[in-house]
Amino acid sequence: MGMMAGGKRGILCDANVVPLIDILLVLLVIFMIIPHKQVGLEATLPQQQAGPVNPEPIPETVIVQVAADGAVRINGSEVKLDELRGRLERILALRAHRVAFLQGDRSLEFQAVAQVLDLMHAAGVSPVGLLSSELEKNR
Repeated sequence: MGMMAGGKRGILCDANVVPLIDILLVLLVIFMIIPHKQVGLEATLPQQQAGPVNPEPIPETVIVQVAADGAVRINGSEVKLDELRGRLERILALRAHRVAFLQGDRSLEFQAVAQVLDLMHAAGVSPVGLLSSELEKNR
């Protein structure tokens, strides 16, 4: 800061900013020259799996059929009764809507159909639609 005394007007006061600009430029050069040491966190990246993620194709509609001889099928592929719940859980795991249909043979007793219906509810199927042979004829 410079001051000048004397003269007709009295004391003059002017701010001299040249030394401040010099200091600013020196600091800028120092921070540009100093290398910044960047240290990141170690991350484990996901690896690609060798096989396909989902070997079973995901059908659009799920139809569980109970044949006259007691055989259970999901969309035409035969499934053992004790594997029905796990298979339905895998099929419905990636779905937003957990709707399935149950089609039973007319000659079956209600107990066999009710057992399959109970397994479907235990697998998380909700709601369950019932198909009859009359509905299939009208398609």
